[in-house]
Amino acid sequence: MPIHDTERKSTMNVAFAAGGTGGHINPALAIADKLKEVFPDTKILFIGSPDGLESKLVKKAGYDFAPVKMAGIQRKLTPHNIKLNVQAVHYYLNAGKCIRKIFDDFSPDLVIGTGGYVTGTVLKTALKCGIKTALHESNSLPGVSTKMLAPKADLVMLGTEDAKKHLGECKKCVVTGNPLRNNIPIEEKSAARKRLGLPDCLTILSAGGSQGASRINDAVVHLLSYEQKKGNINHIHGYGKHGKDTFMQSLAENGVDPDNEHFIIKEYIDNMYTCMCASDLIITRAGAMTLTELMAIGRASILIPYPYAAENHQYYNALTLQNANAGRIIDDKELTGAVLIDTVTKLADDPELLKLMSENAAKLSKHDAAGVILREITDLMGLE
Repeated sequence: MPIHDTERKSTMNVAFAAGGTGGHINPALAIADKLKEVFPDTKILFIGSPDGLESKLVKKAGYDFAPVKMAGIQRKLTPHNIKLNVQAVHYYLNAGKCIRKIFDDFSPDLVIGTGGYVTGTVLKTALKCGIKTALHESNSLPGVSTKMLAPKADLVMLGTEDAKKHLGECKKCVVTGNPLRNNIPIEEKSAARKRLGLPDCLTILSAGGSQGASRINDAVVHLLSYEQKKGNINHIHGYGKHGKDTFMQSLAENGVDPDNEHFIIKEYIDNMYTCMCASDLIITRAGAMTLTELMAIGRASILIPYPYAAENHQYYNALTLQNANAGRIIDDKELTGAVLIDTVTKLADDPELLKLMSENAAKLSKHDAAGVILREITDLMGLE
């Protein structure tokens, strides 16, 4: 049963609704980790699609998982997508009953949603059941579920100040920052470069995610060719799964030596924090958690928002950094080798600007976001 405002507890049952992408799921896991760290007896349950990424990540993290068949609505109407939408509506009509059964068995005191289509369905059911609800929105442009639920939720927590602009009335709205599951081990640049076996000079890091991004890969090939001729520039690049069969061939066609002492070129970068610490400039997509890491470490960036992200939210994430003079945006459709070289050159030739952008990124960081979120939750729930 939900606890009353006048009651005081030292622990509680918390259900999480998060799904679809790591940007939704990892903040929920970070909050759950913090709850268990401070209140070890707290019971945690995640609710999500059995076929979604949440099932894999939650189980790997060691938390209980309750599956509910759900699916998002496809916005591009094709015969195949219409069929998927009919199925999604069918799932939705049956999900409420399934979620109520989960609530009856688990008796949550609080339900926290961090994004994805699962959040809307689970939190709407929680509201109908009289259970306290909280939202966490990691993006600068809040998602559909957050916009819909914010006026009714007991607590709305935001990753950035910019997110407030897109929300109407909230019972309680607070900027907490985005929580990271693990503290980033901050290293001095020279030490990180030494660890990587790189000379101590200007260092650029680029990646398009674990799957890779063909437009970023294509542009980076030309940037690497330019840097090889110019000399005295380190470059670390992760070309991702989709570049496995093409990227190295493209380097050869453009005369780039992957064994150059200044280059580290890999399919997947498994020591990302060390590489970020070694870098002066980072070229990447604009997912909320990636930018949270950029701000935590304090690095200048060139941001290429993923053009197919829901409601173009990566652009708004990137805009938060660009407006603070902490990053530069290049639209995916405008990204070419020449454009990337020009943008990098303007920044690389101005060390003071790079330094200022890095400092501005660091100023945007919300330190100990998980701790801030925990304090908001304990205040809401009257925990001791």
